[in-house]
Amino acid sequence: MNVHVNEMSAGPGADRGASWAKAGTQPRIAIIGVGMSGIAAVVKLRKAGYTDLTVYEKTDKVGGTWRENQYPGLSCDVPSRWYSFSFALNPDWTHRFSYGPEIQAYMEKTANDFGVTDIVKFNTPVTDLTYEAPHWRLTTGAGDVEQYDIVISATGVLHNPVLPKIEGLDSFEGDMFHTARWDHSVPLEGRKVGIIGTGSTAAQIIGAITSKVGRMNVFQRTPQWMIPLPQREYLGITKWLMRTFPALQKLTYNFYFKTMVKHFGQATVGDQKELAKIQEACSKHLEDAVKDPELRAKLTPDYQAACKRLIFCSDFYPAITSDNANLITEGIERIVPEGIKTVDGKTHELDVLVLATGFDATSFILPTKVTGENGRDLGEAWDGSPRAHRAVGMPGFPNFWMLEGPTGPVGNLSLITITEHQVDYV
Repeated sequence: MNVHVNEMSAGPGADRGASWAKAGTQPRIAIIGVGMSGIAAVVKLRKAGYTDLTVYEKTDKVGGTWRENQYPGLSCDVPSRWYSFSFALNPDWTHRFSYGPEIQAYMEKTANDFGVTDIVKFNTPVTDLTYEAPHWRLTTGAGDVEQYDIVISATGVLHNPVLPKIEGLDSFEGDMFHTARWDHSVPLEGRKVGIIGTGSTAAQIIGAITSKVGRMNVFQRTPQWMIPLPQREYLGITKWLMRTFPALQKLTYNFYFKTMVKHFGQATVGDQKELAKIQEACSKHLEDAVKDPELRAKLTPDYQAACKRLIFCSDFYPAITSDNANLITEGIERIVPEGIKTVDGKTHELDVLVLATGFDATSFILPTKVTGENGRDLGEAWDGSPRAHRAVGMPGFPNFWMLEGPTGPVGNLSLITITEHQVDYV
């Protein structure tokens, strides 16, 4: 699809944006969301000379997914030196792979340092966007209405938790919550805990809490390939060197950028040599960590590594092989008041049920209603299959851009770097 930017703005009804573009005035730009994408958008748009910016945020603070998720063991599986804004490299990372609270603090500091928080309307969800040529009419949850020339969706992909469609979910009499709504007031020590799911989030949680709970029951639908996480803590001398010689920060940023793209980026697009290396590393990790052949068979996927996003984790296998852990691969029949009943007729009694069932990664800006030209609804235009030109633009929705939109996130690469490239394109 060879479409130029100006062609994305062409079509029937109006020479969109002409009122400000031809007059040489500043366009009014609305940015929805102030996670990593929203922060990057504000900083880079200002650098490009755009100053009439307003950010709408549905919650009370910046951070996006790092604000939403606060579960035990939360960390990033992309190296910290690369999982950073190129314009705000951080010499003070404490670990090669940072933990959630430190990343959230970094997001808040960056937003404050670059004056992003000054233009954010917090606790202000956007409920409706309607194109009325040549402007967009934006409506908030409070019913306030504003007009903008350009709208940028920076809502991300990990903000709409998915609850499993399992019969009897509401009947459970113990403590139950989704990982994105972790209830830290619920005690875990010595209790029977069940977790549905074995994705990245579940792997981190299981690794972090199994030694504390009385019994850990892991309900697995699909096994996942896992690769060891080469975690290390940075010494004080390392931080001093990074602060004293800023060029080192850029060097390490570029090193991890090139290394991750070479190995994991290329594997994602089918480089057989890199795929073979990843498969070997995953298989060896499983074989070395899980000695019980029956358990190892249950944990072995029937697909090639990198067909799904890889899980970087060194703690899951030791946890699942511990004496108080139980991997359950039988399908779930229903939730009952005392726990989970599986299709083999067994009832697994639980005190706490954790739903590690992920997010609706295909909703993007939805459920905000977005209406483009000729009354065309964005959800209906996608028809269950979200798509976008270069992951950011959608024909029929002029001057409406999506950061980390359809096909935007790539495998195990840094979403911050990806979103910066997308902002540059916009």
